Amino acid sequence: MKTVNIAELKNRLSTYVKFARNGEEIVIRDRNMPVAKIVPFVPGNASEEELQLVAEGKMTLPERPLTDLDIDEIFKIPTRRLKGRRAIEALLADREEGL
Repeated sequence: MKTVNIAELKNRLSTYVKFARNGEEIVIRDRNMPVAKIVPFVPGNASEEELQLVAEGKMTLPERPLTDLDIDEIFKIPTRRLKGRRAIEALLADREEGL
């Protein structure tokens, strides 16, 4: 189990998320006093709210933890650049389609 002060967690959040993704728990400290914990997400531990979102088709539970390779592949997905109002219109259209 790792521990981290809030300031360091803010500066290196993605690093600590990777630790959690790989199964580690992280205790968050405020002035060296433990105040919270980041734990790996396990589908079996899904809350009622998460299960409701799954039932409504608004969310899917992960089948396995994401790896660094998975994340690299996500960032390789091509995107288009839109400016100004066209970007907002595209976002609103995606929301209406449920993307």
